[in-house]
Amino acid sequence: MNEHTLTAILGELKRLADAIERTAPPAPKPIAWDEADCFVWHPESRTLAPVRKPNRVDLSLIRGVDHVKSILHENTERFAQGFPANNVLLWGARGMGKSSLVKAVHADVNARCGTQMKLVEVHREDIETLPELMDILKQAPKRVVLFCDDLSFDHDDTSYKSLKAALDGGVEGRPENVIFYATSNRRHLLPRNMIENEQSTAINPSEAVEEKVSLSDRFGLWLGFHKCSQDDYLAMVDGYAEYFKLQIEPEKLHADALEWATTRGSRSGRVAWQYIQDLAGRLKQKL
Repeated sequence: MNEHTLTAILGELKRLADAIERTAPPAPKPIAWDEADCFVWHPESRTLAPVRKPNRVDLSLIRGVDHVKSILHENTERFAQGFPANNVLLWGARGMGKSSLVKAVHADVNARCGTQMKLVEVHREDIETLPELMDILKQAPKRVVLFCDDLSFDHDDTSYKSLKAALDGGVEGRPENVIFYATSNRRHLLPRNMIENEQSTAINPSEAVEEKVSLSDRFGLWLGFHKCSQDDYLAMVDGYAEYFKLQIEPEKLHADALEWATTRGSRSGRVAWQYIQDLAGRLKQKL
């Protein structure tokens, strides 16, 4: 091979290398853990984006779920202080403050214990990237609550297997500095008809059901949220009105709040908050 041919080959290889480098995804930016308490996972760029103004309420404003609130708070506090704690599944009635409770407890524990625990949210559609995210989080200098809101799986959706692997951690085990919290309207994260269909079509029905239901077993704590009573609903409304100092007579407040719930066809923490937003707007008061 003469020198001219060799030079041509090297030049072509360099052009190919440059082309591959241009098409390669950008290297992930270093995570600035001190920029915020909350982050959102973006798998396409392998980055954790800081959320400097999280959408959350004060823990004292979450009413009607005192029992599960104390359990979640104690579990989170143990984790923040470096003691053993469980993954948590918050399941049940919609609008009862499941995701709000996770964010509020995270902030309250940090404030009370003086810790710098981080909250990282992973979107439901990105569950398949959990193993990759876990590799990043296990190197974090902070303890991390990994949070997925409204987690559920539909028929033919196999991404739940990625979640099972991430929760178990495989041979290495779950990273010691990471805990997983999820909210769902379904106790077993899968629709009942999906479980029943698996049972009716499988060669061994009991094994098929075990495979599907075993996902929720990866959560050491199941915290149930149920539809609230009228008294609980009014207590939520009173708490918001007092916190934001809304100028309205208690009798009128309750009457309006009940009428609002009737038009919505339900009572919940979300409905109470929507009423308070409407009331504040009518009173020309800022929240």
